[in-house]
Amino acid sequence: MMEPLIIKKTEETPAIIFLPAKKTFQIVATSWPENAKEFYEPVYSWIQKYFSNSPLKKSVFQFRLTYMNTSSSKQIARIVASLKEFAKKYDIEIQWIYEKGDIDMMMEGQRFAQILDLDIKLIEK
Repeated sequence: MMEPLIIKKTEETPAIIFLPAKKTFQIVATSWPENAKEFYEPVYSWIQKYFSNSPLKKSVFQFRLTYMNTSSSKQIARIVASLKEFAKKYDIEIQWIYEKGDIDMMMEGQRFAQILDLDIKLIEK
């Protein structure tokens, strides 16, 4: 089983909670780091390793962002695009969870689904 990836949230960065043993893969909170590419690189690398080391039968990735800046959006798109590629071989579900009434984040999820031609479950909480 792959080692977990846990990055604590800060004022500028989301919590990354990837715990394969608990079937938990979450990116939670706000994302506006000074260098989004640098922040998300370990996340992207972990996902690449995870799917090359016998992943779970089904992996559910949850994105629960309340805000993200443009550079974070580009990195999230890169992560989601890689999940789309892995979904050709593995059972992957992507959930885009947004706060009730948060039209901006709902539209972000819809935009990713449309741009990447991907089935993303939009879930209002």
